[in-house]
Amino acid sequence: MAGNSQRRGATRKTGSKKGAVVGSGGRARRALQGKGPTPPAEMRKGHPAAKRGAAGQKPRPAGQSRPPGRARGELPETVAGRNPVVEALRAGVPATALYVAVGLASDERVAEAIAGAAERGIPQLDVSRPELDRLTGNAVHQGIALVVPPYQYAHPDDLLGRARDSGRAALIVAVDGVTDPRNLGAIVRSAAAFGAHGVVVPERRSAGMTASAWRTSAGTAARLRVARCTNLVRTLKGYAQQGLMIAGLDADGTTDTDSFELATSPLVLVVGSEGRGLARLTRTVCDVTVSIPMARAVESLNASVAAGVVLAEVARRRRAEQPAEHRG
Repeated sequence: MAGNSQRRGATRKTGSKKGAVVGSGGRARRALQGKGPTPPAEMRKGHPAAKRGAAGQKPRPAGQSRPPGRARGELPETVAGRNPVVEALRAGVPATALYVAVGLASDERVAEAIAGAAERGIPQLDVSRPELDRLTGNAVHQGIALVVPPYQYAHPDDLLGRARDSGRAALIVAVDGVTDPRNLGAIVRSAAAFGAHGVVVPERRSAGMTASAWRTSAGTAARLRVARCTNLVRTLKGYAQQGLMIAGLDADGTTDTDSFELATSPLVLVVGSEGRGLARLTRTVCDVTVSIPMARAVESLNASVAAGVVLAEVARRRRAEQPAEHRG
């Protein structure tokens, strides 16, 4: 039988392409040995766990695929252009580097950006224009760009802790599908202005705290925590179990701001998307839906404007319940 060197015919005929070849007789197959059990992740060369160990980082808890508050694939954001860079620095947007094109002709905006970055200790890096084109993805950068790191989100439970520490009834704003970062920034600004303890955004199908959201929040994002959750409905149910009432903004609400008695209770105010409003599943976990009385000629308000109106009413009702010496 061909391939068995112990039997007749184990050698190929002389006329074959490769000439006479002696088989192994199956000994090589029997010689294959297993390598044993797979070693732990931290002992496998090239595995992320091994790299973390080499860098002295603590291993992640079981089931946690990435650091809390960081979505998969998030990278630093580059703000390009003279006006956007100046606005970002004025708003206190956190940044790690200021890129300036070599030979850039300075004007008032460039001078302000360079001075603002230096004042905050942000390093300035001089790069060629082709390199700046690459770093900004060929955006219109006008010779200057700012690198903004990913926002470090809080955990939804952290907002409850802040509410307990404040000694006031909890007030949390949750956004349901708000996709415009400027709307999100405006909601964060209103939440801070009217005493909310934080804002919750879903990880998917929602705007995040980009540089645009930071700028629109006018710096309040540095003082008010924004948390990110993987499932908004589950997070709202968790808040409800902690004793918070869930109120959703809706044009066809079951109540309106004039009779919004739950405003003084521990509360989560849910703001729907710019177009479709509250999602169906989100609506099912709301204890009440709230509308804003408006003139007949106006159908609806922008999501961030509506949030500001209702938050102002919540703050007014809460002030009215406080003794005079505790107001303000």
